[in-house]
Amino acid sequence: MGEHVEDHIETVRVRRAPKFSVFLLVGAALGVIAAMIFTFGFDGSSEISPNTGLVYSQGQVFGFLLLVCVPVGLALAAVVALIFDRRSRRHTRDVVVDHESVQTDDEA
Repeated sequence: MGEHVEDHIETVRVRRAPKFSVFLLVGAALGVIAAMIFTFGFDGSSEISPNTGLVYSQGQVFGFLLLVCVPVGLALAAVVALIFDRRSRRHTRDVVVDHESVQTDDEA
């Protein structure tokens, strides 16, 4: 059984980048919280709607507000993540790394 080792030094660029999924989850959560505040903070659901002539329950109002607030929260969080990503590109560092690859020859 033979073993071949290649070893060479490389220079790579390293930067800290934000995790977009975390920003999007926080944005969606803030959208849900905003919808809750708008639904339960302003009690306008007991009145008849001038547009449709219907009375909507608080659950329905909350659902309608979720359809607006969650995408807005997602969009704002994505913009913040993009700004942080652009900013992190300015702070890149060059790092020297030792790259080693090992190949084995199996002879059976």
